Amino acid sequence: MTEEKGIVREQIEGVPEGLCWLSVLSCLLLACCYVGSLYVWRSDLPRDHPAVIKRRFTSVLIVSGLSPLFVWAWREFTAVRTLSPLLALLGIRLEGFISAIVLPLLLTMVLFLGPLIQLSMDCPWSFIDGIRVVLDPCFWTLCLSDMRWLRNQVVAPLTEELVFRACMLPMLVPCAGPTTAIFTCPLFFGVGHLMGPVLCHSFCNYMGFPAISTALEHPQRPIILSSYLLGVTLFFLLLFPLTDPSYYGVPTPVCTLTSSPSSLCFS
Repeated sequence: MTEEKGIVREQIEGVPEGLCWLSVLSCLLLACCYVGSLYVWRSDLPRDHPAVIKRRFTSVLIVSGLSPLFVWAWREFTAVRTLSPLLALLGIRLEGFISAIVLPLLLTMVLFLGPLIQLSMDCPWSFIDGIRVVLDPCFWTLCLSDMRWLRNQVVAPLTEELVFRACMLPMLVPCAGPTTAIFTCPLFFGVGHLMGPVLCHSFCNYMGFPAISTALEHPQRPIILSSYLLGVTLFFLLLFPLTDPSYYGVPTPVCTLTSSPSSLCFS
């Protein structure tokens, strides 16, 4: 652990003055490019019209595909150097791949325990029926042909996580540190509106905001409300154990960009 921290300190020596301003402005420019790409198409059609969705798919996919170039240009322009390749800094790597898919999604589902219990109680299907539907190719054919489903469950989570998290974290970590950078990225997402986060994002889009008012009027209100409370409690109890860096490969590549390693980077 001492050696790892030593490597980190050695790599970020010579960081130029004004790096934080440059990083923030780069993130803001990237956010504006993403949001602006949604409005380059003029149309009187509603936002959920398939033609509008397809046009927006084109523009956001182009911006998202070019977004790693922002990080590359930022890294080349500054004195910040790291031994990790660009894709690793963006969170795209094989080390810890399975853990990064399973554990964050599990943690997110725990947070949504109440809505999931409520959904299962109100669903007319049995568990076996649900499994049959999920395994039915016709079900997925219908989903993939639905532009709104593709937007909410695939394109939006993938592009937003790539732009607003994967590309912005490496630019913010050197001056803000891992913890502050993690909580700052959603602010740029607010202006605008890999791997594990995409699935969690897609799951949250599917679940939507918990229908608390409906839960209060549900016939099984005590069970539903208890599951809401249990889910939130378990989420906070499991948050740090399930996000332990040892599950995802140590040291985390993006953490090699900071001179102030935290517990988020090293187990």
